Amino acid sequence: MNQMSQEQVQARREGRLADPDVELRTDPRLHPGLRAGLAAFGMDGHAPPPPFDRTADPAVVAEFVGQSHAAFEGLYEVVPNEWDGEVRADVDQRVETLTGVDGNEIQLHVFRPAGAEGPLPGLVYIHGGGMTILEATNRVHNRWSEDLAATGMVVITVGFRNAWTAEGANPFPAGLNDCSSALDWIHEHREQLGVTKIVLQGESGGANLVLATVLKARRENRLDRIDGVYAAVPYISGGYGWSDERKLRELPSLVENDGHYLNCQMMDMLVAVYDPTGEHAENPLAWPYFATEADVEGLPPHVISVNELDPLRDEGIAYFRLLQRAGVPVVGRVNLGITHAAEMSWRAAVPEFYRASVRDIHGFVADL
Repeated sequence: MNQMSQEQVQARREGRLADPDVELRTDPRLHPGLRAGLAAFGMDGHAPPPPFDRTADPAVVAEFVGQSHAAFEGLYEVVPNEWDGEVRADVDQRVETLTGVDGNEIQLHVFRPAGAEGPLPGLVYIHGGGMTILEATNRVHNRWSEDLAATGMVVITVGFRNAWTAEGANPFPAGLNDCSSALDWIHEHREQLGVTKIVLQGESGGANLVLATVLKARRENRLDRIDGVYAAVPYISGGYGWSDERKLRELPSLVENDGHYLNCQMMDMLVAVYDPTGEHAENPLAWPYFATEADVEGLPPHVISVNELDPLRDEGIAYFRLLQRAGVPVVGRVNLGITHAAEMSWRAAVPEFYRASVRDIHGFVADL
């Protein structure tokens, strides 16, 4: 065989690695339904960076993050998420309140199939937003919880403390402490809640908190509380302000897909609020990307799901590889043609992805 030329062996480039000026509307990989959905909101271009970086005055950074919270909450209130002729009246909801390890109140929003008798599998849902923004009970998160519950599960959505709130900051480890406290309370109240197994599930920043909650439980000999873990599009590196050289070396999707729905500089603002001093930059409980094989050995079964057009794609794949090396039972999924968390937040634009994700989560829980 003749020696291959440098051009022949060069890896195929996609997104901004192939064309630095590419936008979602011009990226041929984008799902057409999602392209139309994003275009309706003017979001099919390049997500703009903030007007300053994380070195700005902390009050200015906090104000920007608060504006981002309001913008995404506003989007979630209006993004189409209904299917024709759909009526969702088969799920009951109630609220439980507990006191966390920091003395604060934590609300758990419990979704259960209406009329269901006997214990059911429990799914603990932790919402996205970079551990910093978005409400636990907005329209998108409620619909997600209802649809999962309707498959025959008790879904418990955790109202953890965001790092940013209008009342002030709650940096790491506040949100993680709340999720860990919620896990303990749910475990202790299985009979009251009517749940058998407990599976943790979350997307984006919620996936960070899911993975970190499991790592924390392992350190504290509390893994008996967790039967499985389903982490979607995990936001786990904190490396959104790294140099391009480091991104390309470790997580090239941060360059390839930068500006496709998410902007790395904007995400770095969330990092600045979650870990203001940067002292936890390589702490696996803050950023699970930095976990070692020793940190994850013996963990329960996982699913790691990532999206092709997501800047965060490669950090999810890296965590999958880590679990695999450590002998943890793990399945990896790649959703081609869609952006960050589109499979749960753009329900009407990509219904086939949404249904497939709900089926996969339900099937994972059922098989444990």
